Amino acid sequence: MKLYMCAIMLCLVLGAQAQWYKFPGQALGGAYDMGRAYLHMVDANYIGADKYFHARGNFEAAQRGPGGKWAAEVISDAREAWQSFQGRGHKDTAADQEANRHGRNGGDPNHYRPAGLPEKY
Repeated sequence: MKLYMCAIMLCLVLGAQAQWYKFPGQALGGAYDMGRAYLHMVDANYIGADKYFHARGNFEAAQRGPGGKWAAEVISDAREAWQSFQGRGHKDTAADQEANRHGRNGGDPNHYRPAGLPEKY
């Protein structure tokens, strides 16, 4: 009986770790998605659209898998920590983090899309 339990546990552990080799590629792709969303935000230069781009970057990165979701979280947290250090308001940082979590958890980024933002974004 113990041998069967050990075999089952081994199969469960190995099965859960079978995709570990995809994590680095997902993380790189997620970092790319975050960078692309940032560049689109700079290019759009549209007042009130930053939360949309936060949510969109995190959403696209998380769609790549666990590695992309991890990259989105690390990049988002680092960016917000840096902006807090520079003296940006706590309320704005909290709102940015809410948009980040919304996108990372699969929420529709268009929830934060401001009226009038060009369709190419």
